Amino acid sequence: MEKKWWKSGIVYQCYPKSFQDSNHDGIGDIRGIIDRLDYLEDLGVDVLWICPVYKSPMDDNGYDISDYYHVDESFGTDEDLDLLITEAGKRGIKILMDLVVNHTSDEHVWFQEALKDPQSEYADYYVFKEGADGGPPNNWRSYFGGSAWEKAGDNRYYLHAFSKKQPDLNWENPKLREEIYKMINYWLDKGIGGFRIDAISNIKKNFEANNFEPDGEDGLCFVGKGIANQPGIEVFLSELKERTFQPHNSMTVAEANVPDYLLDQFIGDNGFFSMVFDFSYADIDIPQTGEWYKPSNWTLKDLKHNIFHSQLETQKRGWGALYLENHDQPRSVNKYLPQGEINYHSITMLASLFMLLRGTPFIYQGQEIGMCNIPMDSMDDYNDPATKDQYQRAVEAGMTPEQAFKLAGKRSRDNSRTPMQWSNEKNAGFSDADKTWLKVNENYPEVNVECELKDDKSVLNYYKKLIQLRKSGEYKEILTEGEFIPADTEDENVIAYRRVTAEGEVLAIHNYQNREAKMVLEGSWENILSNYGDMKLEGDRVLLRAYEALAVGRK
Repeated sequence: MEKKWWKSGIVYQCYPKSFQDSNHDGIGDIRGIIDRLDYLEDLGVDVLWICPVYKSPMDDNGYDISDYYHVDESFGTDEDLDLLITEAGKRGIKILMDLVVNHTSDEHVWFQEALKDPQSEYADYYVFKEGADGGPPNNWRSYFGGSAWEKAGDNRYYLHAFSKKQPDLNWENPKLREEIYKMINYWLDKGIGGFRIDAISNIKKNFEANNFEPDGEDGLCFVGKGIANQPGIEVFLSELKERTFQPHNSMTVAEANVPDYLLDQFIGDNGFFSMVFDFSYADIDIPQTGEWYKPSNWTLKDLKHNIFHSQLETQKRGWGALYLENHDQPRSVNKYLPQGEINYHSITMLASLFMLLRGTPFIYQGQEIGMCNIPMDSMDDYNDPATKDQYQRAVEAGMTPEQAFKLAGKRSRDNSRTPMQWSNEKNAGFSDADKTWLKVNENYPEVNVECELKDDKSVLNYYKKLIQLRKSGEYKEILTEGEFIPADTEDENVIAYRRVTAEGEVLAIHNYQNREAKMVLEGSWENILSNYGDMKLEGDRVLLRAYEALAVGRK
């Protein structure tokens, strides 16, 4: 497989609204990101993915775009974004922008024109259908809950897979596709490194089945059944790649929950994208229908299976994206670790488990310091529309308001969107405003960048060691290109795997429990990283302490 520049890179995801406020309004902005570029360079970041900063009414925090060509004034100016691209480049950091082309905002000029005149060319830029039996065209439920159809006239409806303020685009229209390609090339010509592509698996709609068997108390059915990875999507994705990404040698990572049999098409040597995100372990805590209030009782065995399956299937076909967190997930330490056992060793064990796998690591802001979920006082504290919808659906399903609040909050996307914790100063050093757009987590005096930089035994400094090991250590090539091979363990709570090339191998061992364990270690190995510092051997076995992460290598 041909080598690509992004295979050995470290990606850092920035949620601009919560990263750094530079103009004292309680909202993060582009100038704030520029002010923190030196921190990212020191961390070892090669690619900076910034969530949407385009003009937007902010119904879904920027994923509802009203103008693809200009920056929303809450984040700064077009010139600020140009400066960010330039300043990041000076530090060897490429910018990865968010590309949202499944839908626009309902305030986009195209949609406004489509509403004004059903016969205009813009009406065919979106998915409009006639109603059926006095109601919506079918029984699809949007990702955010409720019908995926909104009325726009006497018996005219438009499709919105997400919020009703996010109408879906009609990719069947070649004129619409040309507009999208023109916009993408505009940004690539500015010198960005590529895109993270939002909800791209939904662009092909399949209305043949129309109504599906209801899967919830509301009588509706999950919209994904009719729009996720439908037959014919490959025609759109192939054209998209050929007209935009390929000529620019761009890095692309798709938010596309791709089944194994389609992986070759998506990420193979001639695939549509550089890599895709795999949701199999990220969404292990919820059912496939996306109902947070019905949490799944996953086990460590399930997690191990999903990670290993993902690694083995991906490496047969192409390249993967490694991630523990993003802006749509709760904090990983709360999701993957038992409450009461969240500490330096368990957090760094989790970091090692993911960072040493095969693929490009994505680190979400605050993950590198061990930021946690935020305890909210009431539903009024939440900003996230999906959290509010899940709460409402839980109550309608018969839960008490207290139960619904607890379950919706546990999975809320706002958990990862609280302001970045830079120091123990006011508002965690994020902003000096009297009020921030979202509450700051009260644990910021102990969990912040400034404190952790000074502490050799901190989560942040451990992440820096992991990054250094992947990027510049003696085992860089093995940890980049090495084959992933599961390793046998006697204890089911120990997760171990090998990374192997012709030059040598790394064995990564993770004791995923709050007690000691042992593992056979045959032959001679070098301790290359441990969250305890040393390696304890007992004959041909290594003694693993509670939540120990140990990486050993040999050539």
